[in-house]
Amino acid sequence: MRPLDGIFVLDFSTLLPGPMATLLLAEAGAEVVKIERPGAGEDMRAYAPRWGADSVNFAMLNRGKKSVALDLKDPAQRTKLDPLGARADVIVEQFRPGVMARLGLDYDSVVKINPRIIYCSITGYGQNGPKRDVAGHDLNYIGDAGLLALSMGGADKPVVPPALIADIAGGAYPAVMNILLALAERARTGKGRYLDVAMTDNLFPFMYWALGEGLAAVEWPANGENLVTGGTACYRLYPTRDGKVLAAAPIEQKFWDNFCAIVALEPRFAADRFSPETAARVAEIVRSQDAAYWEARFRGKDCCCSIVKSAQVAISDPHFAARGLFAHKLANEQGAVIAALPVPVDRAFRAPTDTPVAAPALGAHNADYIE
Repeated sequence: MRPLDGIFVLDFSTLLPGPMATLLLAEAGAEVVKIERPGAGEDMRAYAPRWGADSVNFAMLNRGKKSVALDLKDPAQRTKLDPLGARADVIVEQFRPGVMARLGLDYDSVVKINPRIIYCSITGYGQNGPKRDVAGHDLNYIGDAGLLALSMGGADKPVVPPALIADIAGGAYPAVMNILLALAERARTGKGRYLDVAMTDNLFPFMYWALGEGLAAVEWPANGENLVTGGTACYRLYPTRDGKVLAAAPIEQKFWDNFCAIVALEPRFAADRFSPETAARVAEIVRSQDAAYWEARFRGKDCCCSIVKSAQVAISDPHFAARGLFAHKLANEQGAVIAALPVPVDRAFRAPTDTPVAAPALGAHNADYIE
C-alpha cells in the first residue's frame, strides 16, 4: 500500500499550483478526481505544445487522475457533486475568494455534510486582506513579496526568473504540506480543517537572510549585491570563452582556497572574495578559457563549481539516471510514452515504474462518479 491509498480528493483547481499539489497526492496513492467544465476542460488542456489530444503541460501535471466534466454554474448538475463532497477526504480549489461560496461549494457548505473534510483554498493573496481580490500571476507575487527585487538584473535589462516560484514553492508545496498535517490532525481528532494557502505569504521563508539583515542589522539587501545574489566573487556566474557559464559557489574558506588555486588567482585578489575587484579579476580569468577546460580543471576538486547545463543535457546526466529520477513514464491516448515529471515523493511511496500512466481524457470518468 502507498501512504495515501484510500484518500479521496476532489480537485477544482486549474493550471499549475493546485494540479501540482494534487499530482503529489495522486503519486502517493490518493484517488484524485478533477472537476472540469464540459467542452474545453481546464485551461491547461489547450496550452502548447500539444501531445496527443491535450497539451503536454496538462499531461505532466495530471498523470493518474480522474476527470469529471460538469457545469458548476448549473444547479442541477452541481447537485451531482453532493455524494462526492460527502465522501471526500480533501477538496482543493483555486478560485478567487468568494467564487466557491457563490456556487454553494465553499467550506461552510461542505462541512455541514462532511465534518471530516480537509478543504484547501490556494490563492495569490489569501482569503482576507486588502489584496484578496487582486488578480495576479507568479511574477506579481514574487514582486509583491520583495523576492524579485533581490536578484532581477539591471533596470536596463531585467531578468525574469526561470521558474514559477510562487506557484510551486509558495502554492503547491505548502498546500500538500498542510493537507498532510491536517490529515494527521484528523486522525487524532476526527475533525477536518479549512486551509488558506496564500502563495505570496509563503515566499517570505525564501528571504530569511534578507529579512534577518534588514530587521536586525537594518541593512536591507539591494538588487544583486549580497552573498547569494551575485554580489560577491564566491557566489557568481562567470561566462567562459565559448559562451557557456561557470556556476561558482565556493563560499566557505576551504572551498575558496581550492578555487583560487585552480584558477591561479593572485594572492591580492584571493585575500578578499567580497570585493568587486576580485569578482572582476575572476571573470577575466574564467573568460580566458572554454567551458570544457574549466570542467576538466574542477573535476574531482572540492570547490563547489560546475558548468551550467541546459535542461536537455541535464536529463541525460548519468547521476539522475542512477537515481531513477525519470523511471516513471507518462503515456497519452495515442500510445506515445515519455518520462513522467519527477516529483518530490519518495520512490518507496509511489507506484511501480513498469507501467506508463496517462492523464485523463475530459469527462472520461463521469460514469464512475456522477452518472
